[in-house]
Amino acid sequence: MKKLISLFAFTICLTLNAQEMEQSHVQTAVTKLFVATDQQDWSLVEEQFTDKVNLDYSSMTGNPAAEVSPSEITSGWKTVLPGFTHTHHQLGNFITAIENDKAHVFVYGTASHFLEDENGNVWTVIGSYDFDLIKTGGDWKITSMTFNYKFQDGNGGLIQKAIENVNKK
Repeated sequence: MKKLISLFAFTICLTLNAQEMEQSHVQTAVTKLFVATDQQDWSLVEEQFTDKVNLDYSSMTGNPAAEVSPSEITSGWKTVLPGFTHTHHQLGNFITAIENDKAHVFVYGTASHFLEDENGNVWTVIGSYDFDLIKTGGDWKITSMTFNYKFQDGNGGLIQKAIENVNKK
């Protein structure tokens, strides 16, 4: 009987360990997206997505969600993010659910943008994200990304200055 209980406990530990490992892989895919964005490693950003992605920033921009390619996403981000001296995306409070080869991640996000300006050097956007991912070829890829805008603080005029900086290059 003791052997049976030990085997049962061992099996439960292995299962829980495997689930924790898979959650870690899912969360790493989301984290890589933001680290690569801050590093402006656009090819690594694109690698985090599937061929088509439902991208939704409507809570901040008012524009409807759209199905876009990874290159369309980075093309848009390249029009503004390289114009900042630094960007820093910070994620926390991950809540991850996995079912077979699909996952959902909810995470808080803070995006800080730095650019020297007489009206203030920092523009910060606060919100949360909902991500849907699928496991393909052993890797987790993002199929849907929704930003849930809460508020912003600092110099909102920096975004226009960053766009102008990009256009000067």
